[in-house]
Amino acid sequence: MSDAELPVQASPEADILSALGGRSIVLVGMMGVGKSTIGRRLAARLKLTFVDADTEIEAAAGMTIPEIFERHGEQHFRDGEARVIARLLEGGPLVLATGGGAFMREETRSRIAAKAISIWLRADHDVIMRRVRRRADRPLLQTPDPEGTVTRLLTEREPVYGKADLTIASREVPHDKIVEECIETLHAYLCGPPSADIASAVR
Repeated sequence: MSDAELPVQASPEADILSALGGRSIVLVGMMGVGKSTIGRRLAARLKLTFVDADTEIEAAAGMTIPEIFERHGEQHFRDGEARVIARLLEGGPLVLATGGGAFMREETRSRIAAKAISIWLRADHDVIMRRVRRRADRPLLQTPDPEGTVTRLLTEREPVYGKADLTIASREVPHDKIVEECIETLHAYLCGPPSADIASAVR
């Protein structure tokens, strides 16, 4: 066999893209866990478009998310968020970072399950608090007790985030390390051989 006939060694990224087909990758989790930062780098690795749902919502509404909350309330924002995510998922494959509350809506979860692979970026309370303190534009944290709010939101949301297809720990390590873990986990989930457990369950 000549060199020209040797099979090209597929990369994990190429395998993932092939297995995704038209599906997208959707990052879910609390504010401050790094969905936009990780999502942007993950998209670059996979040569996919990166989209931040919050940015798209602001563009569609012609105002910032804090302004939407202030003028129209959270319910109006959530309705718009669900519509924007539904539209974006029709145009896959892409890497989509969602707002912290998006995955809480059953209709949105079902749509993500049908059109995408979901990854929960899971971070500890302390990590989230350290990160969100740096920014003053979180409408849900405009309360006398932001720390208590984060604790309450984590308690409410973590069981629902746990329904995502995959979970990756977001922690204080270089972003590229977490991106690499996303690639490895996606590859194992989408392309890995069935384990003995799965094989025995199928029999």
